[in-house]
Amino acid sequence: MNRKFNPFMKTIITWSIIALILSGCQAGLTSGKSPVTSHSFPKPPKPKPEPMAEIFFAVTIPAPLQTGETLVLSILDEVTGLSINPENHLLQKGDNTHYYLAIPFALNSVVKYRYIRQGENAILESRYDNSSVRYRLFYVGGPGEVMDTVTSWTDTSFSGETGRITGKVVNNDDESGLSDILVSVGGNQTLSDSNGDFVLEGLVAGTHNLVTYSLDGKYQPFQQGATIIPGKRTPVVIKMNPVPLVNVVFTVIVPDNTVPSAPIRFAGNLIQLGNSFGDLDGGLSSVAVDMPVLTPLLDGRFSISLMLPVGADIRYKYTMGDGFWNAEHESSGSFTTRQIIVPSSGGAIQDYVETWQAGPAAPILFEVKAPDNTPPTDIVSIQFNPYGWTEPIQMWPLGNNQWVYQLFSPFNLLSSFEYRYCRNDQCGSADEIATSGNSKGREVVTSLKPQDLKDAISSWNWFSDNKNEIDLKDTVQPGIAGFLAGVELAASYSPVWRPWMPLAFQDIQAMGSNLVVVSPTWTYQKQNPLVFGPVLGEDPIGVDVSMDINTAHALKLNVALFPQVNFQQPVDDWWTTSPRDAVWWDAWFARYRSFAIYYADLAKNNNAQMLVLGGDWMGPAQPAGVLADGTGSNLPMDSETRWSSLIAEIRQHFNGQIYWAIPYQGIEVSLPVFMDALDGIYLLWYAPLATTDQGSTSDMQAEAERLLDTQVFLMQKTYQKPLIISIAYPSISGTAKACISTGGPGCMRWSSLNQPNSRNNSLEINMKAQEEVYLSVLKAVNLRNWITGFVSRGYFPPANLQDASASIHGKLTSSLLQYWYPRFLGSIK
Repeated sequence: MNRKFNPFMKTIITWSIIALILSGCQAGLTSGKSPVTSHSFPKPPKPKPEPMAEIFFAVTIPAPLQTGETLVLSILDEVTGLSINPENHLLQKGDNTHYYLAIPFALNSVVKYRYIRQGENAILESRYDNSSVRYRLFYVGGPGEVMDTVTSWTDTSFSGETGRITGKVVNNDDESGLSDILVSVGGNQTLSDSNGDFVLEGLVAGTHNLVTYSLDGKYQPFQQGATIIPGKRTPVVIKMNPVPLVNVVFTVIVPDNTVPSAPIRFAGNLIQLGNSFGDLDGGLSSVAVDMPVLTPLLDGRFSISLMLPVGADIRYKYTMGDGFWNAEHESSGSFTTRQIIVPSSGGAIQDYVETWQAGPAAPILFEVKAPDNTPPTDIVSIQFNPYGWTEPIQMWPLGNNQWVYQLFSPFNLLSSFEYRYCRNDQCGSADEIATSGNSKGREVVTSLKPQDLKDAISSWNWFSDNKNEIDLKDTVQPGIAGFLAGVELAASYSPVWRPWMPLAFQDIQAMGSNLVVVSPTWTYQKQNPLVFGPVLGEDPIGVDVSMDINTAHALKLNVALFPQVNFQQPVDDWWTTSPRDAVWWDAWFARYRSFAIYYADLAKNNNAQMLVLGGDWMGPAQPAGVLADGTGSNLPMDSETRWSSLIAEIRQHFNGQIYWAIPYQGIEVSLPVFMDALDGIYLLWYAPLATTDQGSTSDMQAEAERLLDTQVFLMQKTYQKPLIISIAYPSISGTAKACISTGGPGCMRWSSLNQPNSRNNSLEINMKAQEEVYLSVLKAVNLRNWITGFVSRGYFPPANLQDASASIHGKLTSSLLQYWYPRFLGSIK
C-alpha cells in the first residue's frame, strides 16, 4: 500500500501560496467577501444516481429489550465523525430477540454500521471485552442479506463462550500476503500483518459476516460468511483482487463568503484522503493536515485531480477545516457527505457547496498574535471544545506572527464552546501558557452578529528561545570507522505528526547525526485472550513507517527500525497479571513473531540499515526470564529453541544488521543466550551517575567510566559484538540519579515524562542537568574505542519543547550533540 502524495510538501506549498496572497489582506478576511462571486455559476446538474441494491438485515440480540426501548440500525459517517452524523433506522420486531430491516444502498457501497438500544439513552452494542463496537462492515455487491448477532451492550457484561478466526489475506493475482488490510467480523476489527495473517478473538457462536477492506481502496472488498464454534478456531483464506487507479477530477463551486485563499480541503474516507480509521479526539476520525488541498481556478472555482481505485466507494466532502468544523452543509443546516463509486474510466465530477454555515449564528473570526520568538517553521493551530477537545486545525498566516481562522459551522449544534491555541497541532503539549494542559480554554458564545475575537498569546508553554548556550571547548577523538551518532524517536505516534516529520529529520541531520532510529509501535490491547497489534490512530501502519524511512534516507541518514510496544497499564503489572500458562505463551510467541517479521519486512522493503529487537519490557519473555518481583515467568522449556528459530526466520526476511536492545540494570548486564545469532548490542542506558542533585560533571564521568569498564566491557568482550550506547535522561534536577520519585517506594520510568504526559509539578525542569549528564557520558564513551555508537533516546518530533521529558528537541543537549557528533564522525577536526 503506497501513499503517492507527500503531505509535507503539500503543506509547505499551500502555506507559501497563502502567505503570498493573504499578506496585507486582513480586511478581506474580516469582511468575508470573496473577490469572485462563486455562486454566479449555474448550479451543476445532480450526478446520475448509482444503481441500487436492497440489503436485508436480520439481527439477534442477547436479551429482550426493556419497556420503552427500540432497536436501531445506525449507519455511520466516518468522514464527519462516527457519532456525529449517523443515519438511524428503526428495526422491525420479529420476536423478543430477533429484528429485521431492509435498506437500499448504492451498488458497491461499503456500509459502516452498528446497533443501538434506544431508550432514554442510546446504548451502543459492545464486544466480548465490553468495549463498544466501532462499526461493522457490509459490502453491497448486489441484493443480499446479513445475519448479525449482538454480543452484548455497553451497560451489560458478556460472560459467554467465544471462538476465534485465524486467516490469511492474499493478492489473488500472485498469492502474496497483503499487509494492513482491515478485517471486520461481528463488530471486531484487526489488521493483517506483513504475511497477510490475522487473528480475531472473542467471537460469539453463529455465522458472522466477514469483510476485508483495503484502507487505500486498492483492493476490492471481500465478503463471506464465517461460522464460529465456541472454543474452536475457524480458519479462512481470503483472496482480494487488486484494482487499477484512474484519474478523477473534482471541480467545486463554493459560496460567496468563502475566505479568500483559505485552503479548501477534500475530506474523504480513504487513508490518502485524511481518514485515520482511528478514534481521535472528540470522536473524529479524520485529520485536516492529511486531507488533499484543492487548487483555486482563475474563474473562482476550485479543483483537484485524484488517482482513485476503480470501483471504490468514496465518501467525501469539501471543507475549510476538517470533516466536522467548517465543512460544507445543506441549506437546511444538515451535514453534507457525498458518495461516488469510482467508474472504470475515471472522469470529472462537478460539485456545488450550498453553504459553509449551519444554524442562524454568524461566522466568528479568530485573530491571534503569536509571541515574537515563535519559530518561523511553526504553524499556530486552533482547537475547539464543544463537548470535549477535538482535533486541532491549522490557522491561516498573515505574516509577522499574525494568524487568523474564520469559523462558520456547525453552530446549529452548539451555542457556546471553548477554544485554545497551540503550536504545530500539538494541543495538550505545545500549548499557549494561558490554557496549557487540562485548564479551561477561552470561551466564546455564538451570536447572530459576526464576531471578531482578537487574542494575544503571551508565551508558549515549555518554550523559550533562550537556551543558555554552552561554551564548548572539549577535545573530541573521532570514533572508530563506522561509528554511529544518532537520535532515537520517541515510541509514540499521532496522525497529526505527519507534516512535522521532515522538519524533525532535518533537525536531527543538522546535529551532525548519521543515524536516526525510528520507533513504531504495536499495542497490547488485551491479556487473555492475548490481543496484540496496531491500533489505528494510535500506532503507525506500514505506510507511515515507510514515509519516515524514505524521508530520512533523502537526508542521507542511516535508519534503524526499533519496533516497540504500548501497554494499557504499567508493564510490570501487565506481566504479573498475565496468565503465562502454556497456551498463553504459545499465543505470545505467535504474536511476537508477527510483530518482528512485520517490521523486518518493512526494514527490507525500505532499505533500512538496521533492525533493533528486544527492549526493556522483554525480560520475562527471554530464557530464564523473571518478573519484577524476582519470581520466574513460567516460560516454556523450549523458549531458547523458539527464540533461535525466530531469529533465523527474521534473517530470511531482512539481510541487514540485527541488534538486540538490552537495558542496563545496574548490577550486571546480561544478554540472551541467542546473542551469538545477532549482529550487535543496543544498550539502553539510564544508569545512575550520582547520588545527589549536585553531582559534578567530572564525578559523573568517572562513574560512567567505572560502570562501562567493570560491567559493560566484560559483556562486550565476551560476545565480541558491536555496541551502541543509547541514553535517555529527562530534563529535570537530579536526573543523574536515574530515579524519578513516585512519592513512595520505587521509581517511575523515564518514558513516563514523554509528551503528551510530561506533567509532574513535583519535578523541577532543568535543561542544564540533562546536558551535564550527556556530557559526562559522551566523554566516557569517547575514551573507549570498543563502543561503536552513541544515540539519544526519546526525541519528540513535532515540536521543540523545554519540558521535563528526555527529548532533546530544542534543548541545550541538542547544541551539545551538534558540537560532539561531527567530531565523533571526523567531519570536523
